[in-house]
Amino acid sequence: MNVTITPSSLEGSAQAPPSKSYTHRAILAAGYANRASVRDALWSADTQATARAVDLFGGDVERREDGTLEIDGFDGRPDVPADVIDCDNSGTTMRLVTAAAALADGTSVLTGDESLRSRPQGPLLEALTDLGGEAFSTRGNGQAPLIVTGPISGEEVSIPGDVSSQYITALLMAGAVTDGGIDVVLETELKSAPYVDITLEVLEDFGVKARHTEDGFAVDGGQSYDPVGGEYAVPGDFSSISYPLAAGAIAGADGAGVRIEGANPSAQGDTAIVDIVDRMGADVEWDREAGTIDVSSAPLSGIEVDVEDTPDLLPTIATLGAVADGDTHITNAEHVRYKETDRVSAMAEELGKMGVETTEERDSLTIHGSDSALEGTTVSGRHDHRIIMSLALAGLIADGETTVEGANHVDVSFPGFFAMLEELGAGLERDDG
Repeated sequence: MNVTITPSSLEGSAQAPPSKSYTHRAILAAGYANRASVRDALWSADTQATARAVDLFGGDVERREDGTLEIDGFDGRPDVPADVIDCDNSGTTMRLVTAAAALADGTSVLTGDESLRSRPQGPLLEALTDLGGEAFSTRGNGQAPLIVTGPISGEEVSIPGDVSSQYITALLMAGAVTDGGIDVVLETELKSAPYVDITLEVLEDFGVKARHTEDGFAVDGGQSYDPVGGEYAVPGDFSSISYPLAAGAIAGADGAGVRIEGANPSAQGDTAIVDIVDRMGADVEWDREAGTIDVSSAPLSGIEVDVEDTPDLLPTIATLGAVADGDTHITNAEHVRYKETDRVSAMAEELGKMGVETTEERDSLTIHGSDSALEGTTVSGRHDHRIIMSLALAGLIADGETTVEGANHVDVSFPGFFAMLEELGAGLERDDG
């Protein structure tokens, strides 16, 4: 599907979608449990991949009409899957499920789409092998397809922290049901640290104790997943909130603007987007008790933003920088190159098609707003939901029409994204041809 956006003025209310990060962890945590309900879950292409994995491990995920997921788990010990686990485009699914597969008394095979088969899994495979399992890439390059044989028993393991925090999440979630637990020693500085904090928060809500240590993280073995009252509620997603927030900051109607509901505080590092938009000069107010954010447009100025802990925000910040006066310098960004696509190059190249001047380095992206004039054109979504949504925002204020190719990939994290823009007053047309 292609979507064409015309310059628009936005106002009204938008509901924050549930968090993808929390939903992934909650579905798998419920799988590790005997039984649990997950309320307010995001039901997207990515999270459905995690649900399918739970099914293949011997659990059962059923979605009620109100969106609640009723999950019969595999109670700490996954079955050997009867089929290949297809993680589709979901890197979170592959990493979390790879560690779960290492608990099974047998061999599991994991794969995904072309993009996912290019993403690094080697450090996690090495860690699982060090823990007594057997885990390798069929192509010998640390990328899927993956073969994983268990069971692992636990103990201490070393792993780099600067490739993906999801490795640590995977080991902690699996380690709780091993006999000996897992002590994760970080070989390098941890990137995207707030995502591990999300994991610790979800584990605690499911009755599992894990902790920071001097060298990394640890979780004791022999624990059971059992949320209070048998249910868990997923909070709103600040990665997704970044899009209506940025939309209001660049295209909010005079005297009105956009209200975002469901913006309750949590451990998500991407709550930083509220401060970023405020620092750039937008009129933004976050009522934490009510869980609402009000934002309206104002002249924006470029700033420096470190995305070491908030990699998913880079595309949104890049679009904001294209509108801002002066330079927006995004630093500590190398790990953002290992997402669904190389998001640093993708935003530089696609915004460049729209007339935006950028300077790309290995670890940074600078957007020269004062030297740029956004003009509508045809851009590629790169099969990446965050690239698509960020380019669509640019289309709200570009001169002329902007067509985003492959826009259907927003289903990965924000299936209602374009409907939300329309409700706020955006002019857009869909072409399913």
